[in-house]
Amino acid sequence: MTDLVTRALSPSDAHLFDTLPDPLDVGRTLARATPHRPEWKRVALRDGRVVARAAWWGGPEDTAPVNLNWFDVAEGEEEAGAELLRTSPFQVEYELILPAGWRDDPVTRAAGEARLRAARAAGMKVLVERFQYRWTPACGLPERPGRLEFRAEPDDAVILDVLRRVHSVTLDAHALRAIAEGGIDRAAQEELDFFHWCPSPREWWQLAYTREGELVGMQIPAHNPSGPCVGFIGVVPEQRGHGYAYDLLVECTHFLVERGAEFIAGATDQTNHPMAAHFAKAGHPVTQERIHLL
Repeated sequence: MTDLVTRALSPSDAHLFDTLPDPLDVGRTLARATPHRPEWKRVALRDGRVVARAAWWGGPEDTAPVNLNWFDVAEGEEEAGAELLRTSPFQVEYELILPAGWRDDPVTRAAGEARLRAARAAGMKVLVERFQYRWTPACGLPERPGRLEFRAEPDDAVILDVLRRVHSVTLDAHALRAIAEGGIDRAAQEELDFFHWCPSPREWWQLAYTREGELVGMQIPAHNPSGPCVGFIGVVPEQRGHGYAYDLLVECTHFLVERGAEFIAGATDQTNHPMAAHFAKAGHPVTQERIHLL
């Protein structure tokens, strides 16, 4: 093989980024949702031909990428893809976006596994696989169970305390990683930082209570840069086992629809079977699967 060149593209050859076919069609899907900044795109070239490419993503106000969410390689060029990741100045989480049921189709399975092998060759490891949901009006609006009362909570200190309690028994892989590295305070603070990062109004954050006034948990309806989403659903330890996460999810759905949402994105770890069941019951279909690597 000829020598490999990995680099960013210039305005004069930016078109090269779009010359690599993608059997998963991730690029067009992402471009419709949130464009990638030209300076956060890189390619691997062999004889002037793109054999691997990567595009990093961040919010409009971010000065550095939040994650890598577009990465693919030509057939037989997994090592080129690994080298592209190794030489990148951006060392952040890789969110591999795949169609729902991608392992059941030979084409999508081959494409997904090639990207996984390249990322692993670059030194990355899988943290978690997640389901991605997308509710639309065609799914139907689930009826509110009516068991809980919801109140806006303006005090960040109160929100942070509830997050600590929720994360003391969390099933979320990202939160568990934060706890392992810096304790429950770090996991709670990361969630709070995400809430503030979202461009949706602060007054949307809500705590949930029983009719007797006992705290159940919180639901955070949000908008991320791509649109309305379920920002967070969490139940405190002493209230678990009653299916309250479903009530929180339904309320979040209603809240966003009442404010004009024409779709609602959501996600949960595939290993979080109770939350996945709540999404299904509330009529939120799985539209993608995502694998997070670090």
